[in-house]
Amino acid sequence: MSKYGFIGLGLIGGSLARALKNHDESCVIAAYNRSEASLEAAVNDGVVDIPLHEIGEGFSDCDVIFLCLPVVTNAEALGKLAPFVSESTIVTDVSSVKGSIMKAAEAAGLKDRFVGGHPMAGSERTGYIASSKDLYRNAYYIITPYEEGDEKAEVIRKLASDVGAIPIVMDAKKHDRIVAGVSHIPHLAAAALVELVKNNDYSDGLMKVVAAGGFKDITRVASSSPAMWKEICESNDVNISEFLGDLIDRLSEIREKVSGGDGEYIAELFDDAGTYRNSFNTLSAGPIKDSHKFSVDISDEPGAIASVATILAVSGINIKNIGIQHNREYIGGDMTVGFWDGESRTKAAEILKGKGYILHGDNI
Repeated sequence: MSKYGFIGLGLIGGSLARALKNHDESCVIAAYNRSEASLEAAVNDGVVDIPLHEIGEGFSDCDVIFLCLPVVTNAEALGKLAPFVSESTIVTDVSSVKGSIMKAAEAAGLKDRFVGGHPMAGSERTGYIASSKDLYRNAYYIITPYEEGDEKAEVIRKLASDVGAIPIVMDAKKHDRIVAGVSHIPHLAAAALVELVKNNDYSDGLMKVVAAGGFKDITRVASSSPAMWKEICESNDVNISEFLGDLIDRLSEIREKVSGGDGEYIAELFDDAGTYRNSFNTLSAGPIKDSHKFSVDISDEPGAIASVATILAVSGINIKNIGIQHNREYIGGDMTVGFWDGESRTKAAEILKGKGYILHGDNI
């Protein structure tokens, strides 16, 4: 019987605990969480077997301990945890920056028992209440051991596979540079774009009112946790600064070409970017979670929205949200329907198309 320890039961920790329990009902999960309400909820859900109210002796006999707090707080928790970690225990984390946490593990005397980890999945929702046993399905789970061939990394690789993730082993330095480019910079750019519109909007807020679906999509991640992103930027500042410099240089070049009326440059820019983007793997989740949605053409008559919802409900498909598109620039359809995962989206699309509905969206 395996025993897992969790320090932190937010979206990431709670989902991982749920997924492990779903994979092996006999496993024992001990957990500490700053919010007693979330810890109590996890016990009531049958996810946590042993609630702990401090980082201490209760973790001493765990096979694996998962640090699931923000990156800087994880480093602080390592110091408290270190005296209680047995020789046979593996300690890992879920932080999106690996270099700093691995230095912290070494400083805490846990280098021989620590393996870095980063499940690249998430949601715009936060907290234990938003956790799901399916969050890691088809998501990349990066594992960063101190050295190649580390047997502890193989244990984490197996657990990642058990929860439906796709494990990838790499060194911490490469990881931190990759996530700076594909996750950290896009989040910062999204926040900057929202601020751009906010600072240039009219007194009546008309820019916000007519913000099209495309703008909302590319800035969705701007709603992420401010505290979390403060810690990420502090922990991965060198890589983020380097990529920001490259982005600023690129934007300056684009500004120059636009001001000079160089249409050929712009056409080539979109052609090159489009070709590369279309080569991305769409089968696996990445650090910026897919919103799993499509839009539907519906009639302007009473019951039209309810009909779509009823068809999907009868088929056992859980809808995450429904929204009416007032501005459909770059997006077809009157109504957008969102789902919790790609499988539900695909099944819903097949059913609605079978009923004669016209759908719009990627891979529809």
